Amino acid sequence: MITIANPIYDVVFKYLMEDERIARTILSALLRKEITHVEMRPHEYTDGSTDGITVQRIDFGATIVENGSEKLILIEMQKTWLPTELLRFRQYLARQYRDTKNMTIGKHNEYALPMVMVYLLGHRVGDINEPVIYVQHEVHDYDGRVVTEGLPDPFIDSLTHESIIVQIPLLRGQVNTRLDRILSIFDQSNKDGSDAKLLHIDEGAYDTDDADLQRILLRLTGAAADDEFRRKMDLEDEIFSEIKKRNIEILERDQKLAEQKAQIDEQKTQLDEQKTQLDEQKTQLDEQKTQIDEQKTQLDEQKTQLDEQKTQLQQKDSLIHASVRLFADMGLSAESIADKLDISIDTIHQILTASSKS
Repeated sequence: MITIANPIYDVVFKYLMEDERIARTILSALLRKEITHVEMRPHEYTDGSTDGITVQRIDFGATIVENGSEKLILIEMQKTWLPTELLRFRQYLARQYRDTKNMTIGKHNEYALPMVMVYLLGHRVGDINEPVIYVQHEVHDYDGRVVTEGLPDPFIDSLTHESIIVQIPLLRGQVNTRLDRILSIFDQSNKDGSDAKLLHIDEGAYDTDDADLQRILLRLTGAAADDEFRRKMDLEDEIFSEIKKRNIEILERDQKLAEQKAQIDEQKTQLDEQKTQLDEQKTQLDEQKTQIDEQKTQLDEQKTQLDEQKTQLQQKDSLIHASVRLFADMGLSAESIADKLDISIDTIHQILTASSKS
């Protein structure tokens, strides 16, 4: 067993990829293409926020051999320890598309360099169980048939890109292919039990005649023995610890806020239900008031009718009284008056009696 520095640490990873031959070896294995030359771009980017160390980005210009001819492409590697928001990766990608340095002059126009994104993730992607996955584009016609004539085309390559995703947690003990052997240097199941900065790997699993692989192991072995590297890795651990602590605090705060929001939503639901009940009660009261108002209107109409009938009766009595007195003054008998007015003789006598008293 040999001990190497853990390349999941940014300082070790950058040191490893700064070696042109090693970068060419790793990238060639990942792309499954021959790379004749690779150069690290002058700018290395991180997140730019206080936890920028959680995402490390390194850009390479690489010359690959494709269909017997050489072709310049852009490779962007992004390595992260933690599950990272997709927005960050999209922002990095947007920078590449905006960067005018990634353009090249074609025969008739200016085109962008073909781009490959490589993601080294310290976490899994959903339920995908393959440690290395390739996301590649194809060109189809309307009927879904693959179009090959005229491809590759610089216009299409300028607007699309391919991706390679490495799920480091799934690398456990897989050394079946050369890519497996190369990526096994990231296998975190080989971590030292007491020091995560170191990995212990079986040197016998590597072909001693493979000079490129031996160069990778030699460089990482040297980094493991270097006090300055260990100091920088300790610093990363401190920062990482602070990030985890902060993330836990944020998570706890978000949980509290979520609980408070749930309570507020529940209270709002209850208030809405109470308001609905009050509205229903108000509607019922309004309906009852309307019914009462309608009944009152009916009673008022009936009273008016009764008053009119009473007035009519009073007017009729007055007319009868006046007629009785007039006929009596004319000398008609009670029987004649009763016959003319079609009322009883008793009523005639009562009227005449009342008139004589007054």
